[in-house]
Amino acid sequence: MVVKNIILDFGGVLLDIDYQRTEQAFIKLGCTNFRAIYSQAAQTTLFNDFETGKISETVFFEELKKLSGIENLSNDDIRNAWNAMLIGFPVENYLMIKELKKNYKVFLLSNTNETHITEFEKLVEKTCSVKEFENLFEKVYYSCRIHIRKPDTACFLHVLNDSSLKLEETIFVDDSIQHIEGARKAGLTAYFLEKNARTPALLKSLNLL
Repeated sequence: MVVKNIILDFGGVLLDIDYQRTEQAFIKLGCTNFRAIYSQAAQTTLFNDFETGKISETVFFEELKKLSGIENLSNDDIRNAWNAMLIGFPVENYLMIKELKKNYKVFLLSNTNETHITEFEKLVEKTCSVKEFENLFEKVYYSCRIHIRKPDTACFLHVLNDSSLKLEETIFVDDSIQHIEGARKAGLTAYFLEKNARTPALLKSLNLL
């Protein structure tokens, strides 16, 4: 296989995240059932709707307050708790992307929402002095803006078709096994990033760095 295109997930692959931080933040706010409402593998319709751009941040926050039983909290409280999972963008990943771009077209495909986009763009600028985050990539695909999310095969096919990518020249990297399975169903060669593994190390093992 001659690789020409690399599609990367964001959270867990490029951006360091910790879902438990958000869970703990909501618990501190008085929400004792957050784990039942949200998890990495299985999400309620509310989160799916937010991640596919079907509802606004305002609607998401209001519904989240109702589900959590913490309706007296401000939107800032909710926003800070929701963003708590976003830890940082390691410089090594920034340098990796710059190196990859010398030989490949690099794309980003992320299940995310407008609240997180605003926050992680700030994190990237703070860590790597990058003001135009999207310019790091050939093209960026956010679920909330393309209105489809992984692991739906339609999500992967959208990226392939939109950027005119050939399956036999394209690989995908993600840290969620269900997304890997969805990518493979779409015909992509997909690589699973194991927990605590680093993306540069995985790509080096594939002789791509």
